[in-house]
Amino acid sequence: MSTTTTARRTQQFATFWLDGHLYGLEVEHVQEVLRAQSLTRVPQAPPAVAGLLNLRGQVVTAIELRERLGLPQRAEGQSAILIVVRLHGEVVSLLVDTIGDVVDVAGDDFELPPDTLDGAVRQLIRGAYKLDGQLLLALDVHRAAGV
Repeated sequence: MSTTTTARRTQQFATFWLDGHLYGLEVEHVQEVLRAQSLTRVPQAPPAVAGLLNLRGQVVTAIELRERLGLPQRAEGQSAILIVVRLHGEVVSLLVDTIGDVVDVAGDDFELPPDTLDGAVRQLIRGAYKLDGQLLLALDVHRAAGV
């Protein structure tokens, strides 16, 4: 029997706020964070597609996370922050209310989503991490971005 202790496995999450709740996604997916950008609406697009933006010559789809998570619309005049993520070689931007910090979370602090979450949200939240005095909801960025 070994007397060595194993270090707690940690992972880094980029955090952001939506409707007063703290969410996070794995930092390795984040390409950059941008202030509000001009978006071009896409006719006949699903409601979660907020539009397209030109990111240094690359056309990037902007996904409204409030819509994807079934949250109320952002208050009139409140600008969104864009988290640009790279997934499987594709670039997508996620609209959030405000950006938080990068935090280290330990695997021991992870809990699966509660059964009380409704179907749509349950598909987008992998689970939650207990932080000091709050919960960090871990977003399944691939499902949320539709990639």
